[in-house]
Amino acid sequence: MENEINFEDRIKKAKEILEKLQSPDITLAESIKAYEEGIKELNEATKLLETAKQKVQVIKES
Repeated sequence: MENEINFEDRIKKAKEILEKLQSPDITLAESIKAYEEGIKELNEATKLLETAKQKVQVIKES
């Protein structure tokens, strides 16, 4: 299995990408690439959060 990045690291990475997108010096091509990367990070963070929610629900039900 590949190295898993935890939720906090994914959110941190997304914040770094957001800061990059706010730069006035970023090109359109760089913006698009950064945006795609940011969306990927947020989607992965969302998956991790959903998994955690499911685990909590299982614990509550047992």
